[in-house]
Parts: sequence; structure tokens; C-alpha cells
Amino acid sequence: MPIKAVIFDLDGTITQPYFDFDAIREEIGMDKTNGLILETMQKMNAQQRQRAEEILHFHEQQAVKESTLNSGARQTLSALRQAGISIGVLTRNKKDNALAVAEKHGLEFDAVIGRDDGPAKPDAFGVLHICKQFKVDPAETLLVGDYLFDLVCAKKAGAVAVLLVNSEISAEFTDHADFCIETIDQILQIIEQCNKASQ
Repeated sequence: MPIKAVIFDLDGTITQPYFDFDAIREEIGMDKTNGLILETMQKMNAQQRQRAEEILHFHEQQAVKESTLNSGARQTLSALRQAGISIGVLTRNKKDNALAVAEKHGLEFDAVIGRDDGPAKPDAFGVLHICKQFKVDPAETLLVGDYLFDLVCAKKAGAVAVLLVNSEISAEFTDHADFCIETIDQILQIIEQCNKASQ
């Protein structure tokens, strides 16, 4: 099928990796190297959760301030826009933070889904919601990210899973991806391949 939409993860994909999740876990009081922050927070009592949310909010605000774009991100988004391909962002961050990053760097997204909009990745909710908004089939959609949750989310929704291999950790997930890229602009070649194959 031709590719009609691309959904991006935010941190580590459009922007350079910023978060030290091990340090955030430790600050919250979780096992430093184990455990999913959002999922663990859901099991906390009200007082613990409020403190954890304050810690996470602080780090997310810092990430917005310090954010820098990955090499080729701006040019890739511009090329997608010129090709008439819809652009979405799906993040486990808050929607407002993703919009703040877009404003800081002068980027334009057609849809943004954060954790405050519904079940977070790896749930398929975000992909299906954006595809519905764009009026495209998930099979006509690339989901580009640098972590396992992005790939699992894509597969659950029936979208094409593209892994940006930008670290030793992301390199561990190549078996779960339909395509692997080393720079974000390489998705343009994938789109070209998919569109030729569908003609």
C-alpha cells in the first residue's frame, strides 16, 4: 500500500535523546534499572503518585527547554509536507510538552497524541486514533521510533514499524521492526519503495 501518513515518536526520534530514565526512576524511588514509570505510577497511592508526577513534570519541562532536533528532522518533515503526507506525533510525554517542542523549533504537526489523551504506547490507541483522524488505513502509515514500545504499538495497530537505531539500546529491538534506519531522513527512501511497490 502507498504510505499516506507518518507518525513519529518525539524524544529520541524528532528530538535528540534527552531523558535519563534510570535517574528519574531512582529519584521517584523505583528500582533504578527496572520498571515502567507511567505504569508503576498508576499503582501508587495518591501521595506517592503526586510526588512522582511532580518529579516527572520537572524533567519533562527541562526536556522541552533543552530540546534539540535530530539531524535531518526539519528537512524530513518539510519533505513529507511537500509530498502531501500527513504528520503525527505519538508520545508517552504530555501533549502540551510535545506542542511546546513544536513551537520552540517551528515545527508543524497535523496531530499530536500524548499520554493524557488515552492509553499510552505500547497500546495501539494512539496510532488508531491518529489514523482515524487522518482518514488513512494503519497499513498506509509508518510509525517511526527508537524504542520497543513504538514497534509493538505499530504492530498492534497494523502500521509499518520503523526503528531509528540511535543507541545501543535501540539496536536490541531490530527484530521487531519492519525497517531499520540510522537517520530520520531515510524514511523518505522507505516511502518511495513502498509507493513504487504499490503501483
